[in-house]
Amino acid sequence: MRYHAAYVWLGDVVAADVLIETEGERFSRVVPGVPAPPDAVRLAGLTVPGLADAHSHAFHRALRGRVQAGQGTFWTWRSHMYEVASRLDPETYYALARAVYAEMALAGIACVGEFHYVHHDPSGAPYAEPNAMGDALLAAAADAGVRITLLDTCYLAGGVGEPLGDHQRRFGDGTAEAWAARVSALRPAGHARVGAAIHSVRAVPRDQLGTVVAWAGLQGAPLHVHLSEQPAENVACEAAYGLSPTGLLSEAGALGPRTVAVHATHLSARDIGLLGGTRTGVCMCPTTERDLADGIGPARDLSDAGSPLSLGSDQHAVIDLFEEARAVELDERLRTRQRGHWTAGELLTAATSGGHAALGWPEAGRIEPGAYADLTTVDTNSVRLAGAAADHLPESVVFAASPADVSHVVISGRDVVRDGRHLLVAGVPSALAETIAAVTQ
Repeated sequence: MRYHAAYVWLGDVVAADVLIETEGERFSRVVPGVPAPPDAVRLAGLTVPGLADAHSHAFHRALRGRVQAGQGTFWTWRSHMYEVASRLDPETYYALARAVYAEMALAGIACVGEFHYVHHDPSGAPYAEPNAMGDALLAAAADAGVRITLLDTCYLAGGVGEPLGDHQRRFGDGTAEAWAARVSALRPAGHARVGAAIHSVRAVPRDQLGTVVAWAGLQGAPLHVHLSEQPAENVACEAAYGLSPTGLLSEAGALGPRTVAVHATHLSARDIGLLGGTRTGVCMCPTTERDLADGIGPARDLSDAGSPLSLGSDQHAVIDLFEEARAVELDERLRTRQRGHWTAGELLTAATSGGHAALGWPEAGRIEPGAYADLTTVDTNSVRLAGAAADHLPESVVFAASPADVSHVVISGRDVVRDGRHLLVAGVPSALAETIAAVTQ
């Protein structure tokens, strides 16, 4: 395929009149400043690398709107989440996830990191195929046209020193060794990779952490973990172990360049030093963190300390990585009452190559020969972006664009979205409505 883009963000500069050629799943040529060949697909607006959503819980999409009514905290929200989780089975989860991943593609997302912990039936008994739920997610991503890293999650306890509750039984494998045996049986296709996740220090006891860390190390796989999302997690961990959650993970050897701490909201200066000093990544999910009243994480301090940044939509209050990107900057402005902590280029990097690297796809997220052929084109003639000039296109897109402005999406060399229409999943809104109703009514 040949594409001719009016403008392309190349990671450090915006180039005009760019000829982009693909061979199979990869880019073969990227040449700026050339006229459009007659056989090339024209991409108007600004084209950026395909986005990467580094933290997703697909079934949480069914909560949108339902958990925004009334008052409460993270802990009251969690009870609603458990109710939806209890209604999932492999068939309904496939259908819901396929629709959610199609919504992601329409938003310009080429790759998703699915933090997957709904493993067994509601009683906690394994399905006849122990990885039926994970396989459903892998199939859903394939049929929606996106790549996926299945971050299979170890979840063994209901809290520090507490057994799994009734709604959590289907999450647990009993021991980390049993978790590792099940995950090792996954056989992903070419669009998918498998990583590991420690749900949190609340859900994986101290003596089980090393097994998960060792499995990820042997596989060379990414390792993700919810970290210090709530102050109560810090208090419980320090009371039980005399360490912060970050300190406990450090003791277990869990920190390092293949590890990503999700949220990392309530951290001490020492925690920030441990994460940055080991090049542990951090995934910020601002739309979820604000929706759940979690707080504002120290993203700038973590980055300055050495932690690479990625972004996730987490519970999918919205699926909009442009909003996640600008919220990192805008939340920091609210916290500090100063402007200009992040450049648009830094935030686009977090949404593209930073996210792909966090998910174990380092060969994606850049528009250059040899990289995965992922393109997201943003229409700069939309009502939100009309008037954007060539010398500030990245700023216009980061601080004003929405998924409604995404016109064309190429993933692994295949057109998935054209003129704002998903080419593989017909009627994405109706598919979402039907599958959400199946797990909420």
